[in-house]
Amino acid sequence: MGTSLYIYNLWIIVSPIIEVGILAFTIYYVLYFLRGTRSANILAGIIIAIILLTFVTENLKLGVLNGLLNGLWSIFPLALVIIFQPELRRAFAQIGSRPFARMQRREETINEVVTAVRNMSNLHIGALIIFQRQIGIRALISNGIMIDAKVSHSLIQTIFHPNTPLHDGGIAIDDNDKLAAAHIIFPLSQSATLSTSLGTRHRAALGITEETDAIAVVVSEETGKISIACRGNLRRNMSPEKLSRYLHALIVKNKGDSDMNLFANMTEENEFSESEKDVFSNE
Repeated sequence: MGTSLYIYNLWIIVSPIIEVGILAFTIYYVLYFLRGTRSANILAGIIIAIILLTFVTENLKLGVLNGLLNGLWSIFPLALVIIFQPELRRAFAQIGSRPFARMQRREETINEVVTAVRNMSNLHIGALIIFQRQIGIRALISNGIMIDAKVSHSLIQTIFHPNTPLHDGGIAIDDNDKLAAAHIIFPLSQSATLSTSLGTRHRAALGITEETDAIAVVVSEETGKISIACRGNLRRNMSPEKLSRYLHALIVKNKGDSDMNLFANMTEENEFSESEKDVFSNE
């Protein structure tokens, strides 16, 4: 009996906290899914109008109107479901697909980047593309020109097209697979062992990957050759197909695998030619 009474009293104390948490969680996600839509403005307008009318009718003692407004509050939840049907469908669809959505978005991002790199390589357009991973690079991103757009090959190619305002520096793709910013100046590698043939973009790719776990993709303006950098190491002269395999291995990978283990496994599977089996050597 004593234990049951204790649990009952504890539940009386805890249940209001749980209820407030559930309500806060629900309200947050409703506002999250409605953000930036016309429905958000409609919802705000309806709530403000009903509150103002209720206040006026109660203070002016308008009994009939006040009764009608009180009746509106009872059907308000049903009205919300009808008005916001598209947004609710989208919200439930996102909840249902959430386990797969991030991986699919990553796949699409990599495919868009590889397409852009292939096209820029053919046209000898220089480029530096940084993928943020676990270690944040927000300080560097904030020094660039903020874009916050969905990654597409046409957008990347436009940014790096010669003589455009943003073609200098690099772009960053954040951990939400958004093109966060362009015209970012990344730190250059100070390693004394680097080849003198490496240009500024390659040194910047090495510099950012020495300081963080980011992945850097470089297209040489002079030769059109493709390179990838990771953990302060550089692999050059890659085909778009091999670049795609590397990016998938590094970005869409099991968290337990280290970068170098992934490269070792890929080498063992003979994915690369004999001349390419040196995993990421500094040049």
